[in-house]
Amino acid sequence: MFSFRTTPLENQLDKALTMGKVGCFCTQNSWDTASGRYMSDLFRDRGNLAIMFSPRDTELTPGTNHIAFEPEALDGLDAVVVEIQDAGARYFNYSKDVFHLMEVLRAMENAPALYIVDHINPAGRIVEGSMPYGTVEPHTPKVAHRHGLTLGELCGLYYTEIGAGFPLHVISALASDSTRQLLPWTIAPASDIPGMFTCQMYSGGGLWNNTTITPAIGTARPYEYFGAPFIRHDKHEVIPSPAGAMMRPCSFTPAAGRHQGIPCQGYQIMLQPGAEYHSLLHTLQLIRYFLERYPQFETLDGFEEKLSDPVMLSYIKGELSFQEIREHVKLEEQKWIRKAKRYSLYDDQPYRIK
Repeated sequence: MFSFRTTPLENQLDKALTMGKVGCFCTQNSWDTASGRYMSDLFRDRGNLAIMFSPRDTELTPGTNHIAFEPEALDGLDAVVVEIQDAGARYFNYSKDVFHLMEVLRAMENAPALYIVDHINPAGRIVEGSMPYGTVEPHTPKVAHRHGLTLGELCGLYYTEIGAGFPLHVISALASDSTRQLLPWTIAPASDIPGMFTCQMYSGGGLWNNTTITPAIGTARPYEYFGAPFIRHDKHEVIPSPAGAMMRPCSFTPAAGRHQGIPCQGYQIMLQPGAEYHSLLHTLQLIRYFLERYPQFETLDGFEEKLSDPVMLSYIKGELSFQEIREHVKLEEQKWIRKAKRYSLYDDQPYRIK
């Protein structure tokens, strides 16, 4: 059973929410501006909050971007209420944790109902890339690299993909004052998604996490910056750069993650106002460029599963031209948009950059 609800969570009169045992699966993004409290406080005040599932450390601690749980902790619950902020790319950890939760609920004999308090996608409705081909990262739905959907829409899609039978209810992103008052990146979705531009860079920049180049995790501007100790600036080199983006040579020392504590040289991607930036295509160009230029640059375990597209893999290996990969991406985006529209819950629709 699936339902889409347009009134706030606190107005839902389901017995599972008002009198049942409730588990809250949430991050710092579950703050409600109207009441000045977190989503879990609603059930704590009612006296029926049974368990909290949340990140294991403080909200902006590098490396804490997972919500771990034991399946046994779901036994006896009547409802699980999820409120996180998705970041717009299929490899976002907190969203994969939600899909893991859905897989566990599917396998339960008496699963609790699942409620998703939806949020606007901070990466917008723009689509980039392809649906996965072959092996993919665990707990990942068949969506494009930058999918253009909200978490509620993604959960509706995944619900269908895994053939789930537990009740799924999505609370509209337009039902709360928070969505109307706050931009979706006002509260950082995760420690490595800190600001307004991060989600525009993440659909491509997330691939750096499975290479020997760091996307500047452990700095103030991850995914806008990237670099490594072995990169050397050359004033005569021409770094791949699409229209609307400029590449500034820079240096940084990551406080966490790959190359922690080691000075790195690299680049900052600077977007011109109003530019529509295709992060995935640009990152593929950069990966190919650095593979050809630096023997120290390598793709690591998990890279192919994260990319999950043999045509893109052929491009970065130098086997295809940029025109060929661009045409491939165009066709794949059109294919994904046709599928995505079947799961859209709002008036605006996913679209691709022309």
